[in-house]
Amino acid sequence: MSPEEQKPSKIRRFFKSKWTISAIVLIAVLVGAKFLFFNHPKTYQFITVNRGSLDQTVSVTGNTTPEKDVSLAFGSSGIVARTYSDLGKKVYAGQVLAELNTSDLAAQLENAEAALTIAEQNASSASDNLSNVTAEQNALVAAAKQAMYAGLAPVSSNSSDTNPPPTISGSYTGTEEGSYVIKVYPADSSSGIAFAYSGLESGMSVATTNIAVPLGTHGLFITFPSTTSPKDYAYSTWTVEIPNKRWNGYAAALKNYDTALATRATAIANAEANVGTNNTDAVNQAKLVQAQANVDAIIANIQNAKIIAPLSGTVTKFDVKVGQFASTNTPLISIISDGGYEVDAGVTETDIGKVKMGDAVTMTLDAFPNETFSGKVFYVAPAETNTNGVITYLVKISFDNLDPRLKSGLTANTDIHTKHLDGVLILPQYAILQNDNGTFVQILSGKTTKDVPVTLGIQDKDGNTEIISGVSEGEQVINIGLKQ
Repeated sequence: MSPEEQKPSKIRRFFKSKWTISAIVLIAVLVGAKFLFFNHPKTYQFITVNRGSLDQTVSVTGNTTPEKDVSLAFGSSGIVARTYSDLGKKVYAGQVLAELNTSDLAAQLENAEAALTIAEQNASSASDNLSNVTAEQNALVAAAKQAMYAGLAPVSSNSSDTNPPPTISGSYTGTEEGSYVIKVYPADSSSGIAFAYSGLESGMSVATTNIAVPLGTHGLFITFPSTTSPKDYAYSTWTVEIPNKRWNGYAAALKNYDTALATRATAIANAEANVGTNNTDAVNQAKLVQAQANVDAIIANIQNAKIIAPLSGTVTKFDVKVGQFASTNTPLISIISDGGYEVDAGVTETDIGKVKMGDAVTMTLDAFPNETFSGKVFYVAPAETNTNGVITYLVKISFDNLDPRLKSGLTANTDIHTKHLDGVLILPQYAILQNDNGTFVQILSGKTTKDVPVTLGIQDKDGNTEIISGVSEGEQVINIGLKQ
């Protein structure tokens, strides 16, 4: 067979080869896959911008602590004579929990009180006279000072004012000297005369002509005469000086007051001199002071020999035994209050600005799974706590309801509800893109995606985020995170 005749035979054998057939099939599959998968238009998931409510929370972990706890000790040293409680017992505020032997102090107190009674009797006569003289002279000075405040009269700020001045009556009972400035405002005859006053006191009132109305609270009254129309007093200003040094009786009243002051000083000095000289009163007064001091010192020693509960609660430490020697100021008894428990938690500096007193709190305790407790923030520390370089701020949370199961040291997982908003635009966090250029959402514009800048607000613990601007309600954005 000639070479030309052999060529078709070789070509037929090539195409009949199993390797050739496999290669052709593979090429066909690849070409089909390209058209099937790579030329297929890209699809997206979308999320619709909706309106709703958001709760911003700060989540922290803390521990329960008693509202109050105290450690107690004896104020003096001695032998323990009696105990009145024990570990785990309930006690009430003011209850004596333990006391030292005070038999010697009781005897000392009895003797000291007897000595005080004798000293009081010896010192009473001259002291009574001094008290009487002082009270009498103070009353005379007060009366003389009151007489200086007679003759009070308003003076117009307008020297050409032809209206008759109002009348001031009553007795000034204040302790300060100064003035009342009275400004009259326009008012018709049916509503009377409206005026405001300032200076020694401030306020507003309305007066009917020829009727006295109070001027402040220190015993004075003001009367506008009926001979002049209320409209004529409008916009006028009157000043009442206390005392009225223009009053023609002021000089005599001032002289009487100065005389009363001098008389009081002389009378009290004479009475005091009698206390020091008459019937050895000076010695008696000294003995009285000394006797009272002795009684007070012994009573203080007796109190220091007792441990008294300053609050109601439960005893968590009781290291006191009858017969043992107790040293001064050595803590022997501890109490936690019955007022309940609170939660102490540390909030980071990035979140502390969101927390304020009064914020509602929901809590779960590891000791009571599947139960939720409620409370409120009642204290936010003004200063930081630095623990190994980590800055936190102490926040104290109260429980809304007392629960007898609570104990100190329980782990509490808290959600502090710091802000609530209704009717805001909301998107999930996974639909929002944040990078060095800003915060964006993506929308589909034709066949391409487009970044749209957005402004974010608060976020809840599930990642739902407030959108302040950038998109509108009902608009669809691309689900960047591909979450449902």
